[in-house]
Amino acid sequence: MHDHSFDDLQSYISFLERIGDLKRIQVEVDPILEISEISCKTIEEGGPALLFENVKGSSFPVATNLFGTKERLRLSLGCDPKELGEEILSFAQKSIPPSIDNVFKSFPFIKKLTNFRSKDILFNPSCQQIEDNLNLDGLPIIKCWPEDGGRFVTMGLTVTQSPVNSKVNMGMYRLQKHDNKTLGMHWHPHKGGAAHYYEACQSGKEFPAAVVLGGDPSLIFAAIAPLPEDINELLFSAFLKRKPIRLCKAKTSSLKVPANAEFIIEGTVPLNKTKLEGPFGDHFGYYSMEGDFPYLNVKTITRKHNAIYPATIVGRPPKEDMYLGMAATNIFAPLLKLVNPEITDLWAYYEAGFHNLLVVSIDEKYPKNSVKSMMSIWGTGQLSLTKCIITVPSFVNPREIETVLGYFGANFNPEKDLTLLQTTPLDTLDFTSGKINVGSKVGFNAIGDGKVISKDNFGKVSIPDPRNKYNKIIDFRVVNKNIIIISSNHNPEEMTKDIFTSNLLENFRIIFIVSSDIKINDNIDIIWGIFTRFDPTLDIYFQNLNRRNSSITFEGRMIIDATLKEWYPKVLEMSDDISTKVNENWKNY
Repeated sequence: MHDHSFDDLQSYISFLERIGDLKRIQVEVDPILEISEISCKTIEEGGPALLFENVKGSSFPVATNLFGTKERLRLSLGCDPKELGEEILSFAQKSIPPSIDNVFKSFPFIKKLTNFRSKDILFNPSCQQIEDNLNLDGLPIIKCWPEDGGRFVTMGLTVTQSPVNSKVNMGMYRLQKHDNKTLGMHWHPHKGGAAHYYEACQSGKEFPAAVVLGGDPSLIFAAIAPLPEDINELLFSAFLKRKPIRLCKAKTSSLKVPANAEFIIEGTVPLNKTKLEGPFGDHFGYYSMEGDFPYLNVKTITRKHNAIYPATIVGRPPKEDMYLGMAATNIFAPLLKLVNPEITDLWAYYEAGFHNLLVVSIDEKYPKNSVKSMMSIWGTGQLSLTKCIITVPSFVNPREIETVLGYFGANFNPEKDLTLLQTTPLDTLDFTSGKINVGSKVGFNAIGDGKVISKDNFGKVSIPDPRNKYNKIIDFRVVNKNIIIISSNHNPEEMTKDIFTSNLLENFRIIFIVSSDIKINDNIDIIWGIFTRFDPTLDIYFQNLNRRNSSITFEGRMIIDATLKEWYPKVLEMSDDISTKVNENWKNY
């Protein structure tokens, strides 16, 4: 199953070069925007990993796009993510009772994990070969997007330890460089690092943290994996690579850090103190909101000889994180099927930033079985941040969006198939409610009676051009005989009223309104443009609404307003001068 494993980032980079999947760029490049644009353009073209050897203002090379294709990610892990998911599932089936937490606590799995325990390096670990007066100014920290609040470390693995029970967490969070000795700690409240920080604030104990740059690929993947809180990411990394992880004691604290890292940034996080962090161009494709977050006071930076600085660029999908997210879905989805046996398959859409759209295939055994599955998903780890769930019959492939929409259009009846949750936890990056960390969730049940639906429901139908009757429509796309997408820059509330009170678009049961920036015939654009831009309780309209005491039922046609609202952040776009510069110099890179 395992092809190989890598001892560190440099052995992985050397391997990519040997197989012709690495490009060395020797001309001088600017870490302000230029590296970002070159990397994004390369990802779009399905190009190689990049090593920028001549970075303006720094003596260290920068590596990007390390996981930027399906094959590269498979090679980095040494195995196929689906096979790994099946292996974990085989352990899981022996856990009693079957739950995701118990999977990782089950005897066979723990035994397997502990076979690959960490191994302490006491003398001369490579990550501490050099400790000089290096500060954050000396690192080639990149600025990704024109309106970012500054430069950000984008592939730092932050190691913390609970002051209460000594459990260790390692997570990948963006880190804004405030000055040459201070890094912002963008801890979402649902993450392990934030929990440890909260405990430190409660106890009043000094709170050390270490930021790891580099290490072997399994370490980087483990940091983003949606693991149960009790599972140490370092231990999971060892399981992935089938070797013990080599650790060493940090220079300024008792924290253990990977001995093979390129850089280790050490310091302490002041308690109950924050700095304004952001904005930052995030993986939803917009600038995330500014906010107050804790920060790291840097005490020392240690490094290897000839250290390489790793970075990733996130933004409007698809970007490199697409491949990491898809691998995580393939590895951990089987566990949900164990706990919820009615689930046959599921897929989180990278086009919508993963948390905004999850499609679940279900073999319904009893009425409202799909609702039980939705509630289970919304109560499970990182999946609790999922905003929209669509359930389809068991034989439908959740990855085929056209088929999914076919069943959605044919089977969804708002009177009985809508599950709406108000005021729930949401991804910190979600902006559609106008509030941070809080918004609504929706479940659309598109199972119906569970029978195969005629393909006629999936294909487009011919209709008279609606723009001839209603000039507020800029463009339109008939998805199938029940669903139409229209684009407009007019007031969506007025348009909704017009549509419901006239015979306009009367043959369509589900109508999506998107803004004119969306390429209406591009599926990636459509998924992104719809599912990142609506809050269920604010932006879903029904033709009829019936109220009986606290019970509300919805009937008739449904309109989803997925237009850009005035309080939404800006869509990410590279500045024209940088785009022009990169295009003109493309052959030189």
